[in-house]
Amino acid sequence: MDDQNKKEDCMKGVILAGGLGARLRPLTHTGAKQLIPIANKPVLEYCIEDLKEAGICDIGIVVGYTPERIKSITDTVGNGSRWGVNVTYIEQDAPRGIAHAIYCAKDFVGDQPFVVYLGDNMLKGGIAPYVERFKTEDIDAGILFVHVDDPKPYGVAVLDGNGKIIDIQEKPEQPPSDLVIIGIYYFSPRVFRVIEQLNPSGRGEYEISDTLRVLIRSPAYRVNSARVNGWWDDTGTAEAVLRANRLVMIDLKPYCRGTVEQGALMTENVAIGEGTIVRTGSVIKGPVIIGKNCLIDRAYLGPYTSIGDRCTVISGEIESSIIIGDTRIVLDPSKRIVNSLIGRHTVITSARESLPSGYKLILGENSEVQI
Repeated sequence: MDDQNKKEDCMKGVILAGGLGARLRPLTHTGAKQLIPIANKPVLEYCIEDLKEAGICDIGIVVGYTPERIKSITDTVGNGSRWGVNVTYIEQDAPRGIAHAIYCAKDFVGDQPFVVYLGDNMLKGGIAPYVERFKTEDIDAGILFVHVDDPKPYGVAVLDGNGKIIDIQEKPEQPPSDLVIIGIYYFSPRVFRVIEQLNPSGRGEYEISDTLRVLIRSPAYRVNSARVNGWWDDTGTAEAVLRANRLVMIDLKPYCRGTVEQGALMTENVAIGEGTIVRTGSVIKGPVIIGKNCLIDRAYLGPYTSIGDRCTVISGEIESSIIIGDTRIVLDPSKRIVNSLIGRHTVITSARESLPSGYKLILGENSEVQI
C-alpha cells in the first residue's frame, strides 16, 4: 500500500486540551492541566500514545484560550513526529464546553468517523480494542463506561435489561448504576448535526452529556457502548493526579542512567535519569522515578514518588508525591512530605520551630514555603 492510501485509511483523533483546569489551581494558572506529569510524563503524551496504538496517526489537538496555555502545549508536543503522528492545532476561542470543543474540529475531521479523547483522561490497557470494535459496527457514537466506587460526581450510564445504554444521568444524587461515562468517544461526523442543534446549558456551555443523550434517545442515530476493564482516571483534581501516578508506577520499569554512590540504599523498582546523583546516606524505596540532572542527598524517597528534572532534595522524607521539576527541597531529617503535588520553581525549606510531620502541600509555580 502506498503512502497516500495509508494516509486515507488512517483514522483521525481529536484531543481536547483546552479547559481552565480550575480544580487544579494554582498549578494551572500558568500552564495546561494536560501537561501535569504522571510518572514524569505529561498526561497529554499518554493520550497521544494511546491514539497511536489504536492506529490513529492524524491527531487534532483543540487548544485555548490564552497564549500561555497554547504555547505550553505546542512547545511540548510539536508536530507529533516523536510519535510518528501528524498533529494539527485547533484553537477554541473560549471555554464553551466539551461539545463546542468537538465542533471546533469539524473541518479537521471531515466526513469520516473519529475518536475524541479528553486530554486529562488516562486508561489502563488503551482504547485500541474498543476502536476496532466500533469501526466494524457502523455506528454514530461509541461510548465507554467504567465501574467506580462513587459515581455521584460523574455522568452515570443507565442500562436496560440487556445491558444497552438508554440514558445518562449527570451527577445524580441517587445513581442508577455504578458505571460512569469516561471522556473517550467514537463518533461519526453526524455528531456535528446534533451539536448544531444544542442549546447552552445553565452554565452557558454546550455539554457533551446533552449531545450523548440526543444520540442515545433518538431512533435516527445508532449508539453502542462497551465496559472498560482495568482502571481509568480523569486527573482533574490533585487527588486524582496522585492516584493516577500511583497506578502508573505500579508497572514502573527500573533503570539507572545516573550515578548512585556507595552507601545509598535502593529497593524495589527505581528509575534514575541521566545526570542525576544519589548521594551516600540516601534511601529510596520504589517504585520511584527521578528525572534528569537531580541531586538526592541524605534523603528518603518513599513509594510512588515522582521527582521531575533538575530537582534537589536534601535530607527529610518524601513519599507518594509528585515534584514536577526545577524545585529545591531542603528539610530537617525529621520532616516529611506526603501526598503532595508540587509545581515548578518551588523552594521548600525547614523552619526552626517544631511542627507536626506529614504535611500535605498543593503548590503552584514559583512558590516558596517553610515547613
